[in-house]
Amino acid sequence: MTNPPGQSLERASALPRRAFLKSVLAGSGLLAGGAPWAAAQSLLADPRNPAFRGPNVILVRFGGGARRRETIDRQSTYSPFLCRELVKRGTLYERMEIAQIQGLNTSHGEGTLNIVTGRYDKYKDVGNKFLGARFEPKVPTVFEYLRKSYAVPPHQTLIVNGEDRPDEEFYTFSNHFAYGIDYRSNMLSLYRFKAWLMRRQIAEGKLSDKQIEQKKKELAKWEQLDYRTQGDDRPAPALDSFWQRWREYYSDSGLVNPRGDRLLTELTVRALKELRPKLIMVNYQDCDYVHWGNLSHYTRAVSIMDEGLRQIVEAVEADAEYRHNTIFVVVPDCGRDSNPFADVPCQHHFNSRSAHEIFALFLGPGVPRGAVVDKPVDQCQLAATIGRFMGFNAAFAEKRVLEEAIA
Repeated sequence: MTNPPGQSLERASALPRRAFLKSVLAGSGLLAGGAPWAAAQSLLADPRNPAFRGPNVILVRFGGGARRRETIDRQSTYSPFLCRELVKRGTLYERMEIAQIQGLNTSHGEGTLNIVTGRYDKYKDVGNKFLGARFEPKVPTVFEYLRKSYAVPPHQTLIVNGEDRPDEEFYTFSNHFAYGIDYRSNMLSLYRFKAWLMRRQIAEGKLSDKQIEQKKKELAKWEQLDYRTQGDDRPAPALDSFWQRWREYYSDSGLVNPRGDRLLTELTVRALKELRPKLIMVNYQDCDYVHWGNLSHYTRAVSIMDEGLRQIVEAVEADAEYRHNTIFVVVPDCGRDSNPFADVPCQHHFNSRSAHEIFALFLGPGVPRGAVVDKPVDQCQLAATIGRFMGFNAAFAEKRVLEEAIA
């Protein structure tokens, strides 16, 4: 996509663009401690790009692995809002699949990256950790495409992540040479709040020397996890205010705020009100507790996701700016095993057919209502379809678009 020329910051300010931006960032405290300029610059929208007018997209990962049986099957669903209400308002792909490719895992990190990159890949944990899912996408994500095409700041491209998925904290940008860190999204998670809180507590000077030393060690360990940011993965300025309000409401303890997938719902609803994201992905995950061996852990988690989805939809419908300018995309990261004789039910690691069987639901302006598509489609078609809605070209993604979802 070619961006039309616009007024540059050099003409909007008496200062050169670089000096002007550095002065703004310095005033926000972002350059304290010698933050690299390249990382600080990526915290702003590129003013040379056109403004984004919509539609916004809320991408809900019905995650932790969710089968069709407990979601879109009316006879056995634990998701009544999704299955009996939302599907009437949009276009349901009831036979979406994850491709059967040798070496391709049907798991949470891989499924998430299939969705946001529009490409299948064989991922390997960067630290070679057993069962690790610290993956680095090689091609751009939908967040990077959006930010490179439009003047959208990173705090308006958000991933809301669960506290038990620290590996997925690093999916905010790819390693592609033409995209990457300068077009990163921001992450909302309890993990990120804790890192913000440690920095704030150290700066406030109310802790003992021993406590400060301990928090500095914890913070240094966190900051060194992502070699790509060179220890400086600071949030966008707007997130400082977001986390400050979160702290004022829920305090420092972590004993008051919601946990699990309910936490993700709360973060998302607050983000919609306070940060006004254009593209946000909610990575629900609690279905994965079925690995403890109790099927009710899974079915209860499906119900909690369904309730969270209802709350997010209601928040959008109550907001005049979002109501008629927002597309919802609901899709699992992977399916689950349907073997009734397995010692631990609903696995997803063994490449079974049902682990590849998922669904996708689109709803919002321009999406046909009450449509059911009964043909095989592919999880990797989502990125290009989101690009079609939002007006960017997902150049390195699967080219096929889910045409039935577009009126």
